[in-house]
Amino acid sequence: MRKVLIANRGEIALRVIRACRELGIASVAVFSDADARAPHVREADEAVRLGPPPSGESYLRGELIIAAAQAAGADAIHPGYGFLSEREWFARAVRDAGLIWIGPPAEAIAAMGSKTAARTLAVAHDVPVVPGTTTPLRDAAEAQGVAAEYGYPVLLKAAAGGGGKGMRVVREPAEMAAALEAAQREAMNAFGDDAVYVEKYIEGPRHVEIQVLADAHGRCISLGERECSVQRRHQKMIEEAPSPAVSADLRRAMGAAAVRVAKAAGYQNAGTCEFLLAADERFYFLEMNTRIQVEHPVTELVTGIDLVQWQLRIAGGERLPFTSSIDPRGWAMECRITSEDASNDFLPSTGRIEYVRIPGGPGVRWDSGVGVGSEVTLFYDPMLAKLIVWAPTRAEAIARMHRALDELTIQGLETSREFHLRVMEDDEFQRGAIDIQWLERRLPSLVGATAPREQVEAAAIAAALLAERDRQRRTPRPANGSPSASAPDAAAALPELQPWARLARQRALRDA
Repeated sequence: MRKVLIANRGEIALRVIRACRELGIASVAVFSDADARAPHVREADEAVRLGPPPSGESYLRGELIIAAAQAAGADAIHPGYGFLSEREWFARAVRDAGLIWIGPPAEAIAAMGSKTAARTLAVAHDVPVVPGTTTPLRDAAEAQGVAAEYGYPVLLKAAAGGGGKGMRVVREPAEMAAALEAAQREAMNAFGDDAVYVEKYIEGPRHVEIQVLADAHGRCISLGERECSVQRRHQKMIEEAPSPAVSADLRRAMGAAAVRVAKAAGYQNAGTCEFLLAADERFYFLEMNTRIQVEHPVTELVTGIDLVQWQLRIAGGERLPFTSSIDPRGWAMECRITSEDASNDFLPSTGRIEYVRIPGGPGVRWDSGVGVGSEVTLFYDPMLAKLIVWAPTRAEAIARMHRALDELTIQGLETSREFHLRVMEDDEFQRGAIDIQWLERRLPSLVGATAPREQVEAAAIAAALLAERDRQRRTPRPANGSPSASAPDAAAALPELQPWARLARQRALRDA
């Protein structure tokens, strides 16, 4: 390969551009009008406009992306994650256009793209799955019959889904009809496919995934596990490698299961098998993500293997040099820094980034697709960056992440930084006592209560007056020796304020 077009945006586009540059491969970025000045556009060797900001008119237009690659003289297309990365038809179209697809074969995407098909494949190769159906449900009556067989609660899941879309927990028969209708409607809106299946709902499991690499010469290896249980509404927020719940023996067993599934699907390139891990150490295959994962950096840091470079190398025909699965060294942790207001139900925050202070020091990595001057809109995912750390132990990794988060400053919009700081300080998280429902249970203590409007206004007034008082105290006295007029000390008259109010005071003093 001499030139690669990256069919994506943001931090993953930058990540691929950097990998290409280290391998001596030219890069071509694509962009919507909203991303015309984005960092990935500036860093690529070339850039091609796709269209207006909506994804459906730009990053999801496969024919435009292929035409851009051909016009730029690119040899290959890297899809990144999201958008068209797991669309079998796009992988096939890239191949049919005479270009190299940097990902698994279209046939493997098709085999693993449907959760029901993936479950069937797993069962056929002795990989345990959560009890459930392997064909889409016809109606609520059928769903109730299956649920009665397995026992409530059960989980409805979109067959073509991901990211929690088209997913509903049903705890009793009376809820089934409405839940199925809602899941099917959401699945159709998100994926263009309303197929939904049902499986037994496992209470309090962990979400543990296995990274695999497979070349075109028959070699497939496991690179160990990632702990992805800190989730909100099925969206991962913090990931780490290894998992505090996985022993060496369990790692080998899960890795072997992931390799069996990947080989059965004829898999090539980087991929991830997702599992539920129960408290009794039984694990159940969920699905395979046929792309690079958002959280791939934690695996890179504990294995020393550049996954994106190996995506490029495998697509170029190279053989994997590893003869066996790789065990982790040390501990890595990743926080997804998003443009969301955690104290206000994680509402998205938009605006222009005015200032960024990036954390540094040993074992700290910052993967971002934005910078000073970037405009954050509602057109795309709210993730601004990934803050990743490595340390010899989990306790040291948590301490390092806390320090790095403390250094991080992003001005111009709300971010999830303070939420992540509180998670690092949480006793249960520090002990590794987490599961996929942990964050939902713990969330009120991590985000803090939202203050009434009148208290917010009072705190803002108090903070401004306090800042003015301190400013005037620093001002030299007039020549006649009389003190300067000072603002009324209204802050002292207010009752003790909540932590959010103290933060407002601190910010006002800092800005003053």
